[in-house]
Amino acid sequence: MSRRAMGQPRRITDSFPRRLRRRGSGRPPGRLKDKKDKDKDKVQVKGRDCPRSPSQPPPDPALLEMLRRFDLSWEYGPCTGITRLQRWERAQELGLSPPGPVRDALLEHRDNPDVTYSLWHDYEL
Repeated sequence: MSRRAMGQPRRITDSFPRRLRRRGSGRPPGRLKDKKDKDKDKVQVKGRDCPRSPSQPPPDPALLEMLRRFDLSWEYGPCTGITRLQRWERAQELGLSPPGPVRDALLEHRDNPDVTYSLWHDYEL
């Protein structure tokens, strides 16, 4: 029975033909990838330019949580491609009142890349 016959409104997906799903692996028939092909398909992830030195202790989890919340707060603007301090300063210049403790932590741990860079620093626009 159609949606219209049941008194329900039409949906955009109603205009597309329905296809029956194949049972099985969901993979179309053909040759499987060789192990050599899998290595070619791997995506290389860009690493940070300045890794943490072995003598540097890991930052406090509470500090990282505060910085993660700052990263996820879109009210201070986008954070891709810039450091957290640059983002904080830009938000301050725009009058968005970013949290002071974030700036203090960023200045205190300036040499630590886990603190300096946002979660999305490695992504380029």
